[in-house]
Amino acid sequence: MSVEQASVIYNKKQYKYYIRLAERLVEQKQALKCTYFVGINGSQGSGKSTLAQFLSHYIIKHHHLSVAVLSLDDFYLTQAQRNERAKKIHPLFRVRGVPGTHNTDLIKQTFRQLAQTHQKVLLPRFDKARDNPYPEKSWPAISTPVDIVIIEGWCWGIPHQKNASLSQPINDFEREEDPQGIWRRSVNTFLLRDYEPLYHFMNYCIMLKAPSFACVYQWRLEQEQKLAQQIQFEAGHQSDIHIMTKIQIKHFIQYFQRLTEYALKVMPKRCDQVYYLDDQRNILSLKSSDQ
Repeated sequence: MSVEQASVIYNKKQYKYYIRLAERLVEQKQALKCTYFVGINGSQGSGKSTLAQFLSHYIIKHHHLSVAVLSLDDFYLTQAQRNERAKKIHPLFRVRGVPGTHNTDLIKQTFRQLAQTHQKVLLPRFDKARDNPYPEKSWPAISTPVDIVIIEGWCWGIPHQKNASLSQPINDFEREEDPQGIWRRSVNTFLLRDYEPLYHFMNYCIMLKAPSFACVYQWRLEQEQKLAQQIQFEAGHQSDIHIMTKIQIKHFIQYFQRLTEYALKVMPKRCDQVYYLDDQRNILSLKSSDQ
């Protein structure tokens, strides 16, 4: 998304907020004088990838810095790897999304490479339509020193929960599919062991805060419709492409309810900038540690 496109997508208030954010990131990066890592958290459909792309285009155009944009979604394990984890731990790990379904070793490797200014770095990409990573030969590469790295993800930055909070299921899905709590406790262990150490790379954290989990269904439905349009544009009509129905989306988002609701409670205190959104993703207010 170009800066010009953003001026159409965002309303005037949003545009001004995000311009100020971009300028703040540049100011912080220049003071640090090394690769600057920015994390964006927000529930599904909150606008994380749109914001990441806008910040990248704006910073490149107006400040001529090198920016790498990553999505946590591009670091999913392969189907085979998730199936193996499902056999060893719990069947629900076959479905990508929650902590424990990402290649955290690859995230760490990519971060370290991006922080070293002397080598070419491949940026992983995941094919959601076929539920496997794209071949490495098709991954984009960055050969120039990287000034700013932006990573966005629905669970990025979320800490693990206390064990006591995991005892009761949060919805019918957990009650039926994870009655003994093995899956949710394993997700929590992955967060503590494999994800939280990665957060230490971050220099600045941003949250796009949904008003409640109730918005996620509609936002996720919009995402799926956009994905369908993208796949049709890139690959044409193919019978092996699977797009979720409304009923499947309602079921699917229950995988994320526990951590999404937890994030709404704890992430505002952990972030440098929190944009409070309404159900149409308009900014209602801003909480900033810079103020």
